Amino acid sequence: MNKQFFSWDAFNEAPVVGIMRGVSMDTIHRIMPIYSKAGLTTIEITMNTEGAAAIIKEMRHVYPNLNVGAGTVCNLDDLFKAVDAGAQFIVTPIVNEDIFTTCKKLNLPLFPGALTPTEIYKAWSLGASAVKVFPCSQFGVGYIKDVLAPLNKIKLLPTGGVDKSNIQAFFKAGAVGVGMGGSLFPKDLLVEGKESELEEHFRSIKVATEAVCEPA
Repeated sequence: MNKQFFSWDAFNEAPVVGIMRGVSMDTIHRIMPIYSKAGLTTIEITMNTEGAAAIIKEMRHVYPNLNVGAGTVCNLDDLFKAVDAGAQFIVTPIVNEDIFTTCKKLNLPLFPGALTPTEIYKAWSLGASAVKVFPCSQFGVGYIKDVLAPLNKIKLLPTGGVDKSNIQAFFKAGAVGVGMGGSLFPKDLLVEGKESELEEHFRSIKVATEAVCEPA
């Protein structure tokens, strides 16, 4: 049965938001069975991907065991397109208060992008499910640890610069999840014929989360 709502249990089993940008429907259908088989549970299609709404709608129908959300949602127009397509969660690169208000009314999990302590605190105060610390690639693990020292009640989801070599360090620093794009979906493994290598790569990410994350 196709579940309507975001599954926090599934997310907590593998607290990685896989970010797919600029991918085709054919690529989605080739990769997602491998992604799911490896134990990963949450996928984001960015709204600046051509045909993003159609891809989200198709994925909700074909892959009911995955959390399927929309990313790069910067305005209400994109938000409503994502909601109409069946997105189960929303990710933004910015703090847009109109998006917070609407997601709250719809009971839709929201991971807004913020960077400075002030932005992070504001996003959390407005009702973020977790704050996407973005772009984390320029700041690294130490920044997450520093922010959480005074703001230890806030759930952080660093995005940008997270890869297999440092994912455990981000969780040990206190992150509740991570967002991963190119490091999770390396172009050289997305081509046909690399399915076994891709599955091994996905499984290595899943194992890395298991080493430091306890089930919720």
